[in-house]
Amino acid sequence: MNKITQISKAPVPRAKFQDRHVCADNQMRAHVPLSGMKTLWFNTGTLCNITCVNCYIGSSPTNDNLVYLSVDDVKTFLDQIDTRRLPVEKIGFTGGEPFMNPAIIDMVRLSLEHGYSVLILTNAMAPMMRKGVQQGLSELVKEFNEHLTLRVSIDHPDPSKNDQIRGADSHAIAVRGMEWLQSIGANMHVAGRTLWGESEAQSREQYSAFYLAHGFSIDANNPVKTLLFPEMNEFLDIPEVTTSCWDILNKTSDQVMCASSRMVVRRKGADTPVVLACTLLPYSEEFELGSTLQEAEREVYLNHPYCARFCVLGGASCST
Repeated sequence: MNKITQISKAPVPRAKFQDRHVCADNQMRAHVPLSGMKTLWFNTGTLCNITCVNCYIGSSPTNDNLVYLSVDDVKTFLDQIDTRRLPVEKIGFTGGEPFMNPAIIDMVRLSLEHGYSVLILTNAMAPMMRKGVQQGLSELVKEFNEHLTLRVSIDHPDPSKNDQIRGADSHAIAVRGMEWLQSIGANMHVAGRTLWGESEAQSREQYSAFYLAHGFSIDANNPVKTLLFPEMNEFLDIPEVTTSCWDILNKTSDQVMCASSRMVVRRKGADTPVVLACTLLPYSEEFELGSTLQEAEREVYLNHPYCARFCVLGGASCST
């Protein structure tokens, strides 16, 4: 049994993250107003071609709790952006694996044609390498290259460590996908994980060597182009975020991801999609904000361990 599996079986601290407004020590819980919606995420569905250890949202080949979005779903929300004149700059597509959704190329094209930059999170494996997807993606790169970025998940530059999380041969398969992306001139970023007790400098040095070995033109020292996510585990004893934490940590609420982004999902069996506060919390009803962007413009209370570990203490964001 590996270390990651052992951690996941730790007991849930029941006293914390129970009350939306008040922390376990009776201090007021921090909340985040929407300062301006800059990024709108679409979760294309939780189905994925692989099962990763400690996947943030439990995506797998059998998890269809979030079903495929359609082109019409995306168009509905792009129209809402226009109607409300929201300051959205970027459309993100995440999953699951976005390239498993049969409509992904059309959804991306629609977003690009509306004038937004587009970010696709992908494992760059078999779903992306299907002939129809390759053809569609190649055409999008040629037509919208500077506005389209693909962020590939490589949990660690070392294949043995990466494959411990993502499955046997996943590193080699992803590298082939990255080589193809580079061959068509796609803008490519990488997302890694910080599971191995390495310093940030050590991690970036290893990514730099990995890029050099494969000829990838990615900057390992640029925190946007090589994004290192803090490890997440809602079962660990994580501090809650009180209103006094902003001053203690020298942070402001508008630095947190939910100050500038929302995510659209369609739940299994639902008639319409809904808007969530966060890309990491698709199953918590507390973070479901409504069925329209207007309804989702309200504040978000940081009542989950991920809020503290990923955003406030970890300083991470899916959008950057």
